[in-house]
Parts: sequence; C-alpha cells; structure tokens
Amino acid sequence: MRNTDDWKDYELLDTSDGERLERWGDIVLIRPDPQVIWQTPKQHPLWKKADARYHRSAKGGGSWETYRRVPEEWTISYKDLTFKIKPMGFKHTGLFPEQAVNWDYLRDVIAASGRDEVRVLNLFAYTGGATVAALKAGASVVHVDASKGMVAYAKENAALSGVADGRVRWLVDDCLKFVQREIRRGNTYDIIIMDPPSYGRGPGGEVWKLEEKIYEFVSTCEQVLSDDPLMVLINSYTTGLSPSVMQYILGSAIVPSHGGTVTCDEIGLPTTQTGMCLPCGATAVWSADGT
Repeated sequence: MRNTDDWKDYELLDTSDGERLERWGDIVLIRPDPQVIWQTPKQHPLWKKADARYHRSAKGGGSWETYRRVPEEWTISYKDLTFKIKPMGFKHTGLFPEQAVNWDYLRDVIAASGRDEVRVLNLFAYTGGATVAALKAGASVVHVDASKGMVAYAKENAALSGVADGRVRWLVDDCLKFVQREIRRGNTYDIIIMDPPSYGRGPGGEVWKLEEKIYEFVSTCEQVLSDDPLMVLINSYTTGLSPSVMQYILGSAIVPSHGGTVTCDEIGLPTTQTGMCLPCGATAVWSADGT
C-alpha cells in the first residue's frame, strides 16, 4: 500500500467502529468511514475531546455536530502546498489527504521529464490538489470538473499555494464531452489524471455510473494523449473497482498504441494509534518509461 509520512498538518489519529479520528491542523474531527469495520478500543484521548463529529442520517446525508468552536474554514499545508479545509455535507472537508502520495508522484514525473512544458489534463478535478501540485512543478494544466463550486474552491487553493498566476484553465464542464471536443480540436496532453466518482451528474444532468462508463471514458482519453506522453493516472474510491481492474483497463486502452507499462496499488493513511494503514482507494498508473 502506498502512503506518505510527510504530512505535518494532517494526522489520522485512530480508527474504530466505522469512524476515523483525524487532526486537521489544530482541529480534531470524527468522520464515518465504511472501510473501518474493526472495533478496536478507542483508547486515543482525543476521541473524547474532538471538536466536531459527522453523523450520518438514515434518510441519506447527515450533519455535523460541533462540541467546540470550529472555524467555518481554515488552511493546512503539505510541503509547499496550502489548502482550504471546510467541513461540508456528506462528511467531506474539501481535501483527500491520502492523495498526497499521488501529488508527489506527479511532481516527480514532471520534474524528471526535463521538458520546458508538460501539458496536464486533470479530469473530475474536485478542489484541485493535483492541479496545484502540477502547477508547482511548472506544468500547464487544464482543470475540469462538473461542479462550479468545486472549481471556485480549486482556484482558492491555487491562490493559497501561490500558483494562481500559473498556466491553468479552469473549466466547469462534463468531462467526457470536454474530451470529445478536444479530440475534434486536435488538442493533446502529456499527462492525464482522473478521479472519477462512482456516481454523479454533469452540468446538464448527464448521469455517470463508473462501472458502465469507465472503459469508454479511458479509451476516449487515449485519443488526446500527445505523441510522446508521460503518464495516465486513475484514482478510484469505488469499493467494487479493484486496483487490478483499473490496471487492466489502462493496459488494454493505452498500451497497444503507446507501449509503456501499467502498475496499480491501494493508497492509504498511516494510523498513529495502531500503526495500521487505512485503505483509502486505489490508483492505477500507465507510464511511458515503466517507472
């Protein structure tokens, strides 16, 4: 399992009985997590001193219960990247800290390329963690997400990290339709990153179901890769989509025309209290040079 030990402002303190205990800067939150099916003793003292807890509702969704004064929003940093944290609906905070291991990998690939310009396409880009990382590495980025609010959030993160003036286009669009238009326009990219949801709707109400759409989507994206591409990365939080399945999708859609190799693995977060590493999804990567 791939993870990073370089977080200073975020810490997964403990996990038990369907919940995770986390420190986001100086704020301690308790959030539900379906992967946490073990019921180890909740011995960490901050279980009883958390600032807020998210409760799921039997009717869907849920709400935050605050025990102490919690700011409406605050910031945390990972290395030279800074992000806004904001408790939102459906337990989210605006950032997936396990993705830091992929941000590092992305920056390493860009740096190792030695190219004056690396064009990155970030699809289902959410609040822009990968976009900010790529901009910091000197790449140009096209950031696409169907949510106007998430694109605005990503712009804030870019400003916080000092890359708001970088070479970036911010687009509110349906990702598949955007890629299809890029094919017609003849635009290409050296790196494609995608973090597709299990289920979602586009700006025009388009329905997205991952298992039904992902192979067609990856095959379409292959057509906007440059003549000398560097990487395609797919991340998934869908429980039924294993790392191997994503590896086979990338392998069959990209290797025949571009060569290279595909690797896959779970990504996770190390837990301070128990030493376990909490599984937090899976990543498959096609790379031109096999690294």
